[in-house]
Amino acid sequence: MVKRHFLIPFLFIGVVFQSLVAQQDAQYTQYMFNTLSVNPAYAGSRGQLSFAGLYRSQWVGLDGAPETFTLNLHSPIRNSRLGYGVSIVNDNIGDGVVQETFFDAVLSYTIDVARDAKLSFGLKAGGNMLSLDFNGLRNFDQEVVQQDNIDNQFNPNFGLGIYYHTDRFYAGVSAPNVLETEYFDNGDSSDDSVNFLATERINFYFITGYVFDLGADLKFKPALLTKAVGGAPLQLDMSANFLFADRFSFGAAYRWDAAVSALAGFQITDQIMLGLAYDRETTELGGTQFNDGSFEVFLRLELLKAFQRTVSPRFF
Repeated sequence: MVKRHFLIPFLFIGVVFQSLVAQQDAQYTQYMFNTLSVNPAYAGSRGQLSFAGLYRSQWVGLDGAPETFTLNLHSPIRNSRLGYGVSIVNDNIGDGVVQETFFDAVLSYTIDVARDAKLSFGLKAGGNMLSLDFNGLRNFDQEVVQQDNIDNQFNPNFGLGIYYHTDRFYAGVSAPNVLETEYFDNGDSSDDSVNFLATERINFYFITGYVFDLGADLKFKPALLTKAVGGAPLQLDMSANFLFADRFSFGAAYRWDAAVSALAGFQITDQIMLGLAYDRETTELGGTQFNDGSFEVFLRLELLKAFQRTVSPRFF
């Protein structure tokens, strides 16, 4: 298939050959509703048991394009300053050729720094399981180096974060995965050279946003997510969202030198929210006939309302 042969070299050059590559964490357009995935200090900040699921299909129209599925659950612990959570992220590239799943348990501790301001410290611990089918890669490119397949290789990791918020403002810094892991050592003991196909690098995040009242039923929130990782360009995600009648949200986003996005959401009930996003690449890839953009679907369930604590605005 033409589109399959177009995609695979694009995805795997520098990822599966003998070169050092800095791997980045998964990216999200609706990061403002998926904060636990990038900052463990967010756990419990909504004041109730909160479940969120997000599915991202990237570069639709390219056979074997990346897919990401995220599940988060977090809650405060009643009558304490602690919050807890669980985060699961699965990345699938090449129709199962590369599968990576992250499992993390999250714990946060919150202090009151002012009457309406809270500062949280977060820690998460877990790891990721990686599977790589080199036979599948060779179906696309015969030059792929001969290797044994990787089957559910587990690598432990931990992450740290700080999160500050009031009823209108929030800001956080984090490093979700602190340990750097080198994969697929092909070095020969008789050879001084050591080559790695991929290296997990530390991804540093900064996230912030502010909610403005534009009228009795209209709110406006600009937001920013910055991601920095060694060996890769700085990533900036900027968004502007409106919330009408505490039910309908809509807006746009821009990923620096990468994509423009449209976002929409609907608060179906006080406990259920549904969000959608569409990205269009601004790179050369976005102009190809094989790329129909990227889609995200987001669902959040607020399962309990028993905790007598201030719940942050639905924008964060």
